[in-house]
Amino acid sequence: MKDFFKRIFNSLNFDGRDWAVLLLALLLAFSIWIIHNMALKYNDNLQASIVAVSNIDGHAPKSINECQVTAKCRATGYKLLMYNLKDKNQRVEVTFPASAMKHKSGDEYYILSTDLMEYSGQIFNNNISVEYFNADTLFYRFPFEHHKKLPIEPILSISYRQQYMSDSGVVVEPDSVIVYGEPFRIDGLDVVKTEPIRRSDLHTNVSGNVKLETIKGVRMSEPEVRYSIDVVRFTELQSVAPIKTVNVPAGKTLSVYPSVAKIKLKYEFPPVAGFTEDVSLVVDYNEFQESLSGKCRVKLTAPRDGVIVYEVDPPYVECIVVEK
Repeated sequence: MKDFFKRIFNSLNFDGRDWAVLLLALLLAFSIWIIHNMALKYNDNLQASIVAVSNIDGHAPKSINECQVTAKCRATGYKLLMYNLKDKNQRVEVTFPASAMKHKSGDEYYILSTDLMEYSGQIFNNNISVEYFNADTLFYRFPFEHHKKLPIEPILSISYRQQYMSDSGVVVEPDSVIVYGEPFRIDGLDVVKTEPIRRSDLHTNVSGNVKLETIKGVRMSEPEVRYSIDVVRFTELQSVAPIKTVNVPAGKTLSVYPSVAKIKLKYEFPPVAGFTEDVSLVVDYNEFQESLSGKCRVKLTAPRDGVIVYEVDPPYVECIVVEK
């Protein structure tokens, strides 16, 4: 038999180059055959795991379960091959209008397979034509969800260069956020915190974005907020000043004890035009009238331009009214 094939090959008179050409031609023909057949359209049963997304009032926007569907599809061999090579556990999120989701009971909703045809492009691919779905009805659960507006509390890890400070604190925009979740998850929430804002040796204004702290089972209208910190250079003044009284009605005298207080005052450097270091402290009779303890807060006579913060010691004094 070996000699038989040898005589055939010898009669064909093939040399090494001819064999290479023959193999290349066979490979090219096979490639053309493959490309031609892959370009033809075929029918196949394809599967998909669908998670429903829908804007149903009072419910979570995404179902907590998924539904498997099988559909008779038609597409090119290449598209069918690529789809079947995908991860079989991959889930597809399909957005349905709230009107398409029919209410069963409680937090359960369903959609008929006949309604799925409109969303076949989302489920499979626009290049895959769905002839029909084998599933009858898909049932989904959208948990009840409440919402409320909460203030944002920035968490700070900040240090300033010597004689620098913020004159307005940290400002976040927006200063509040709407949280969504099941009642037991959001009823106990009073504030939403940011992730730590870490800055050191601050001596100029800074700003940036910071993410909000993740809360399990709760989604938020904003994933992050913008913060800004205005930084100013200050100088410090310490002195002792007498405490005066204001708004005392005629025929009465308001006595305060002690009658003087220490004050530590920080103001912008360089000072604003017209700034003076003369300090005057007052107690307001109207505030004394509203006090249950007979103590009143000691304040500067009026807001002063350029003053960032001040501390009075003691901050409160005893007040006694004497009739004239």
